[in-house]
Amino acid sequence: MRMKRSLVLALFAISTSTMLAGYNSVLAAETKETAAEAPDKEDEGIASKSSVLEDGVYSAEFDTDSSMFHVNEANEGRGILTVKDGEMTIHVSLVSKSITSLFAGTAEDAQKEGAELLEPTTDKVTYSDGWTEEVYGFDIPVPTLDEEFDVALIGKKGKWYDHKVVVTDPQAENAASEGTAVEDLNLEDGSYTVEVALEGGSGKATVETPAVVNIQDQKATAEIIWSSSNYDYMLVDGEKYEPVNTEGNSAFEIPVPGFDYPMPVTADTVAMSTPHEIDYTLTFDSSTLKKAE
Repeated sequence: MRMKRSLVLALFAISTSTMLAGYNSVLAAETKETAAEAPDKEDEGIASKSSVLEDGVYSAEFDTDSSMFHVNEANEGRGILTVKDGEMTIHVSLVSKSITSLFAGTAEDAQKEGAELLEPTTDKVTYSDGWTEEVYGFDIPVPTLDEEFDVALIGKKGKWYDHKVVVTDPQAENAASEGTAVEDLNLEDGSYTVEVALEGGSGKATVETPAVVNIQDQKATAEIIWSSSNYDYMLVDGEKYEPVNTEGNSAFEIPVPGFDYPMPVTADTVAMSTPHEIDYTLTFDSSTLKKAE
């Protein structure tokens, strides 16, 4: 009797074990299937951060870890983010001319032979009270959005410092809506003159002002003449424009989507050892428009 009871218990244990094993197998299979169907939150997050903005011009927040190195208060913490061929660069105007060079990386790497330093542009900023000031600005490569990256700087004392910066909140720039649209001026077809202000680059280049603007069917085209013969093309809203002259200073005919705002343009110069694209802005002052004589 005792042996029969032992045998029954043994058979029950084996049966129970087999049932549990089968259940666990089914549960594991269902869990694996569910995991395969559900999105991977971590991968999803990585994909969203690595996605690149479409080519164009944006306004973006530029934050740093320093009270001395930051965007000028006149620009309310924002810079101009340019995306071209998937590569991002942000132009920021600083608070003074104290920072003489930047480096996209660490201070240690900035001091190595062959390091490519970022040279300043001379920017004009206008404060809320109307006072204007010239400060240094920089075009800084942006490897990714919403994540800190290294930027080193050097000042007049010749010492390098490490900093962390982050670029966030890109917002597409609608150029004409920020200024005065051509159609809002109700101009008759014909040629006009208008004062134009150039900003960016080293501050040495200029353009002739007033410039001639031609209006046709509520669309404007400007004749831009540089102070140098070394510009071989211009880029406006991703379109390439060749010089319209073969002698004298470089001259171009470019579209003007609107007035009274800093219109981003790029000009390529061959004055250096290798051709070099430089970012500028052109501001056409609609209050100075006059019918050309």
